[in-house]
Amino acid sequence: MKKIYFTIAVALIATFSFAQVQTGNLTIFSEDGDKFYLVLNGEMQNDIPQTNIRIEDLNQPYYNAKIVFEDKSLIEITKNNLEIADMDGEYQDVTYKIKRDKNNKNKLKLNFFSESPVDRRYVAPKNVHVIHYGNPEPVAVSQTITTTTVGNTGGVGMGMNVGGINMNININEPGGVYTETTTTTISQSNHHSEGNHNPAQPRGCNNRQAMGLSDFNSALASVKKQNFDDTKSKVAKQIVEANCLDVNQIKQLANTINFEETKLDFVKFAYEYCTEKNKYFKLNDIFSFSSNVDELTEYIQNK
Repeated sequence: MKKIYFTIAVALIATFSFAQVQTGNLTIFSEDGDKFYLVLNGEMQNDIPQTNIRIEDLNQPYYNAKIVFEDKSLIEITKNNLEIADMDGEYQDVTYKIKRDKNNKNKLKLNFFSESPVDRRYVAPKNVHVIHYGNPEPVAVSQTITTTTVGNTGGVGMGMNVGGINMNININEPGGVYTETTTTTISQSNHHSEGNHNPAQPRGCNNRQAMGLSDFNSALASVKKQNFDDTKSKVAKQIVEANCLDVNQIKQLANTINFEETKLDFVKFAYEYCTEKNKYFKLNDIFSFSSNVDELTEYIQNK
């Protein structure tokens, strides 16, 4: 009977290990400190430009990558079929380096730097911006399952830890006590390595003081620097989420966004953080389509 339980335990370890190994990691860093956005298979990975970025849990052997620089004078880098797995199909921890072209200061190259087997215990340095691919903000989960059969005491105990999964198994002879406890924990991880914060709850900003002019102008400039509407909206929401804003400030942020559906989504989000909700009608003129005005009006009426 002991052999059977040990066999089951070993099989569980093998299953968990196999399931976890089937992803690779990608690190890209700028040798000269140029900040950039990373796009993989058409999906923007970071909302804020970084100099050193690590994408974990990549589940495909190849990706098409594009590097877009914060400094618009620098030419974008496009690299197709960027390898995450080796020739044997084993996923790796791959690092690439962005380096300037000696003949053109505005042109940069993405060069292979290093490759090593995936180490699930690896912890990235604090200066590296870490993102979990396809799941930028995993939720902390803890699950415990315990099964007990009452009988005689005594037996064999065994403890295991496999990549963050803790297993404790106590095994007895037939007629004895068998207790199995499995605890699986997925740690919380923040998408951004800078500016981390907990999502704020609506704070009742009505009739409160709005964000100061100097701070707002700095925040607005940060939004304008973004290259894509989705990124502008995300950064603008971060600003709104941490402050109270008046209608004019919300309007200025909204006007940095070109696509009306994204703009509508942003002003809906910003409503709870407005210091003068009675003047929210002033945002109607930022829309070209009356249907968006109607949708915003209905949204406010249902609040």
